[in-house]
Amino acid sequence: MSADGDRKYSEKSYKYYKKLGLNAIVKNIPEYKQPKVAYKLLEIYQPDILVITGHDGMIKRETKYNDIYNYRNSKYFISTVQEARRYDREKKKNTVIFAGACQSYFEALILAGANFASSPARILIDFLDPLIVAEKIACTEHYKYVTIDDIASELRDGKKGVSGVGAKGKMKKE
Repeated sequence: MSADGDRKYSEKSYKYYKKLGLNAIVKNIPEYKQPKVAYKLLEIYQPDILVITGHDGMIKRETKYNDIYNYRNSKYFISTVQEARRYDREKKKNTVIFAGACQSYFEALILAGANFASSPARILIDFLDPLIVAEKIACTEHYKYVTIDDIASELRDGKKGVSGVGAKGKMKKE
């Protein structure tokens, strides 16, 4: 499942997933509403992978990296990750989460429970980067662990744009 704050990117994401043959639910949800609807959407769709993105950015460039009030939307992404992890605890799930957008508060997203997040170097990321991460997780066997090293070469800016703690693949062969 993918929640994006930008309608145009939501539509592009849906087309990308469809082209890959992935069964993805894509919702256009403004960043500030994402934490409010995350739990309910997870209950309805029960996805293996959750991509939470939209727009973000630092208000004062190159200063106050550790101040949540210096980011336009990171606080909403963080709250959404926390809601997703609450869902996981209560429903005994293990959702793989990608969270963030351009210049997001990477460290706080990881601490909140995201497996992968943007943007460690506080740079603009390519809109495809979160989708590439989700694709790699979806198409990797469930007994294999995927790290950022497995994906970095496929991302526009590598580990500067996206990093994380990794996750087990979600593909199960029948």
